[in-house]
Formats: sequence, structure tokens, C-alpha cells
Amino acid sequence: MLKKRLIACLLWNNGMIVQSIHFRHTNAVGNAITAVDFFHTWTVDEIVILDVSRDDSQREKFFEIIQELSSRLFIPLTIGGKICDTETMLRLFRLGADKIAINTAAVKDPLLIGEAAKVFGNQAVVVSIDAKLNNGRYEVYINQGSEPTGLDPVEWAKEAEKRGAGEIFLTSIDNDGSRSGYDLDLTKRVSESVSIPVIASGGVGEWQHFVDGILIGKADAVSAANIFHYFEQSTKKAKDYMLAKGIDVRKPVFYTVKTPRNPTYTV
Repeated sequence: MLKKRLIACLLWNNGMIVQSIHFRHTNAVGNAITAVDFFHTWTVDEIVILDVSRDDSQREKFFEIIQELSSRLFIPLTIGGKICDTETMLRLFRLGADKIAINTAAVKDPLLIGEAAKVFGNQAVVVSIDAKLNNGRYEVYINQGSEPTGLDPVEWAKEAEKRGAGEIFLTSIDNDGSRSGYDLDLTKRVSESVSIPVIASGGVGEWQHFVDGILIGKADAVSAANIFHYFEQSTKKAKDYMLAKGIDVRKPVFYTVKTPRNPTYTV
């Protein structure tokens, strides 16, 4: 059985890493390079970086940052936000991305999922699903949570898998930034409907929420953003807690990354 993964999510807004509360991106908490070095040092399994900028004024800078970050990492890097075609995907892969996350473009043109999977492989294609409760039912939203689609997240996840997605990155808009934990009902529904890995996102406020996401929500991986910025050695402490609760994650290993980037490892 594959080990469960702990994933750090970074939200990039015109040059700064920001917090998110119900998809409103407010407080700047640092820059991407500092954050990535921090997470990489403290044993996170993967990193997701999403461009949530409302305009494209810093888009080229974003590509430059991705190249710099990928050169510093020895763990998988997933890039998302404003990706609408395979040409952009190819550019990001050449800059060092390991996976690409698509959301709005996938809903508007589902054929893009299959096209990307055919060119880059299913394992490299992540379909990001942002969902919230609307009149008593879950609904998929696009354009950074601003536009309802009428799609049911369970049915859309199944469709994404059928078209070639290798993973689902599932975020609850309602729980995002709430610190109340994942929407476990939503997470479980989607996780049990597909055979590909589901990454839970949105709402972590304490380490137990990671455990709940896996044991109750049936997620294959758990992700968070805000909580990691405010606790020293946060990803290591999260993993220590998960291991103590019986979750099969990779044991925390401290990485000392020097320049040039030749890592040494100490348990």
C-alpha cells in the first residue's frame, strides 16, 4: 500500500505568498523561495504552488520563480493556476515542474485533460476541484471560486479520472482558512468515487485534521497552506503526530540543503 503524503500548498499572488480565507487572498506571509526552503528542510513530501494572482502583470516573474524553486527541490513540485493549454504545461515542465494542476480550463474544455495525459502522462496531470455547498448540495466552482458551474464534484471527479487525470486536488471553499478541518463529507464522497489519489485541502487548524482527512475523509494525501506558516518545524511536527496516530507516512528526515544544492540527511 502506498504511503500517505503530507503536502504543503503555497499561494502565489503577484510575487508574494499569501493566506487564503474562503478564497480571499489577503495577508502576505513571505516569498516563495524562503517558504520552499523551509518546507523542503522540514520533510514535507510534496509542494503545490498555485498562482492566484488576479491579473497577469507578474506572470513572467512566476515562471522565473518556478525555475528557481525547482532547482532547489528534491521532492515533487506541482504547479497550478492560469494554465489553459499544453504549451504552457510544456513550458512549466521544462522549468522543472513534476505535475500540472488544472481547474477552470479543465471544466471549460474537458478534452484538455485527455490531451495533457496523452502528451505528459496521467501521473503528471492533476485536476483541481474547488467545491462548496450551495442550496444544500455540493457544487464545483471555477475562476478562483467565483463562478458556479452546476457540476457535482463527485461526478466531475469521476469524469476527470475517465478522461485521464492522475490525481484530484480537492478544496472546500467553505472550509478554506476556517481552521475547522477538512469538509470530511465532501472528501469522503469524492475519495470513494474514484480510484486515483485524492488530495484533501482547505481548513486545517491542527494536526488532528490531517489524521481525520485520511481516516474519515479517506484521502490519499493531505494538504494545507496557512497552518504551516506559523509553526516552527511545522511539517515535521505534523508528520510526527500522524505517525503517532498510526498513519503510514514517510518518517520525518531533516534535510540540510547547501549551495550548490547537495543534500545531507540526518534522522
